[in-house]
Amino acid sequence: MNDFKLKILIFIAFVSLNNSAFSQVGIGTVIPDPSSVLDISSTEKGMLAPRMTSVQRIAIVSPAEGLLVFDIDEDLFYFYDSTVWVPLESAEKRNNYKLVKSIADLADELTAGGGSKYQLDENYMYEINGTILFDFPIDLNDAYLRGHDTGEDIILNNSGSALFSGVNGGRIKDLLINGNGQQVFDITGSGTENVIFYSVVVIGASSIGALSNLNTVYFEVFQSLSSANGLNLSNINNFYLDKGFWPASNGGTYLTLSGTFVNVQIANGRVVADGGEVGLDVSANPIITNSASLDGVSFSGLGNHVVGYTTGTYSGYSFSTDWDVDCPGIPVERDGNATGNINLDYAVGAGASTTFTGTGTSSRKKLEGNTTSTNLFRFSSVVNNRITYEGNKKRYFSVSASLSFQGNSNNNIFIFYLSKNGTIIEETKVYREVGTNNDVGALPIVGTVELLPNDYVEVWVERFSGTGNLLSVSLNLVAR
Repeated sequence: MNDFKLKILIFIAFVSLNNSAFSQVGIGTVIPDPSSVLDISSTEKGMLAPRMTSVQRIAIVSPAEGLLVFDIDEDLFYFYDSTVWVPLESAEKRNNYKLVKSIADLADELTAGGGSKYQLDENYMYEINGTILFDFPIDLNDAYLRGHDTGEDIILNNSGSALFSGVNGGRIKDLLINGNGQQVFDITGSGTENVIFYSVVVIGASSIGALSNLNTVYFEVFQSLSSANGLNLSNINNFYLDKGFWPASNGGTYLTLSGTFVNVQIANGRVVADGGEVGLDVSANPIITNSASLDGVSFSGLGNHVVGYTTGTYSGYSFSTDWDVDCPGIPVERDGNATGNINLDYAVGAGASTTFTGTGTSSRKKLEGNTTSTNLFRFSSVVNNRITYEGNKKRYFSVSASLSFQGNSNNNIFIFYLSKNGTIIEETKVYREVGTNNDVGALPIVGTVELLPNDYVEVWVERFSGTGNLLSVSLNLVAR
């Protein structure tokens, strides 16, 4: 009995030791790596994964997470991520790709640039890996220049001039650009080129530079640090900037616009303009042929947030009517905030005289008197007793007028109206009778008026009964 128990114990011990010995398997090695279940070692042969067509791969029942196969239809490795089959991107085959780990990898591009610039291959993707020092400028030539980490993939400008120069556009993504005290852009195109800047950080530049005569300039997730000046843009068909950040470490002017633009859209972000600095400069009066918007950008600092248009704007505001502006730190400028106001002010007994012929509708006429304006935004008043809407979009306005007047004949009745483009708005009529001794009458006139660009509003009056005339003493007409 004791011998039998001893044999059982020896057997259990043997099985345990055997399981331990085979908890790691080595092929081609007697000492598998401790971290591996299977360690295959060879200097002559590789490991061959299961090979199958796309149909066969997709037909695998309940694939395990991490399952790896080679798809012979697509010539790609695929792994299952618990939900879908995902191609291994590093296995994708590209004919227009180059990995750049040192400037020596761009020897062919330097030759193509005549030894004075790096002329990238058109439609190529250049992947920057690490810090690359450029001793000559880069001609983007419609290529795609990208990194994977703005903290690790860096372009250092040591060219002695603008880093990106010439007449061609291109795309730049996920990179840190060290300006090294030099300019980043100096590109003037023919009107068809595009410059795309996505998830890029610029540090230490003398300026972000100049982009001119291009079809599209698109910056998204852009930040500059410790740069002495910003970006000058001129004659761009479409300019889009989203999530741009210009903190206090920068100087000069963040954005300067001049020339002609079709569309401008600047959205989100933060701009700090300290003393002597400028956030946005549009003093060259850039022409917008379609529309421009500035929305959600927070302006702060003791400097000049906006240097505005010198023509085509309104007192206290910075932009033309082509702009739609709603940003913290600067006045809101959009058609929805348009307001017009005019005033008439005479002494009692010496008001502005409005005379009539006959009574009824044939006697209707515009109220006379000299008016002045105290508040006009996207309205003008170049004619007495008239406010003209100058916005770009149709709007409904709440229009109100308060009027004081005297009559020169007792018990005459007058009807007062608002008018649009010289046509009475009947539903705004207000009756008022002249009392005895030429007393001063007062009344309000209100209405909701739909205005298109260049439509105008006035106050009109009709002699309903009697033979007298009236003197306007005061008038305040407001549209908002």
